Amino acid sequence: MNYLDIQTIFVSVGQPSEEQFQRWVDTALDDETQDTEVVIRIVDEQESAGLNQQYRHKHGATNILSFPFEVPDIAEIECDLLGDLVICAPVLEREALEQGKTLTDHWAHIVVHGVLHLLGYDHINDDDAEIMEHKEAIILQKLNINNPYTGKQNHE
Repeated sequence: MNYLDIQTIFVSVGQPSEEQFQRWVDTALDDETQDTEVVIRIVDEQESAGLNQQYRHKHGATNILSFPFEVPDIAEIECDLLGDLVICAPVLEREALEQGKTLTDHWAHIVVHGVLHLLGYDHINDDDAEIMEHKEAIILQKLNINNPYTGKQNHE
């Protein structure tokens, strides 16, 4: 089982339970061979904007920031930490409303999206985006959540 450290700095109605976070992370990591540790930090727009500016040089809050952990090249260090996800609850809530998605489904999608970033997936170019979106849709289907990019279930 994967270990989660959930840091709730900002609280709002509709935030997922620890059990929901655990299910989403475990489902996203289902194909991985070893258990990992993931930190999920739920923040407000101010903290998100500060981190977004500091690490991505982009202005304003964003729905999620992913910080993969890089193990130092020291033989004695063994670490299962995959990385940190910083999720801005107010941005997620606004996006779900604007996009006509249920809040829970949007939370699940963003957590899965972040975990895939921690695993090295990205969407900088169109080819990588297509690969990542397809992987997200497959994972979300396992959670009975529609493909967020088409609104339909993904059938293989």
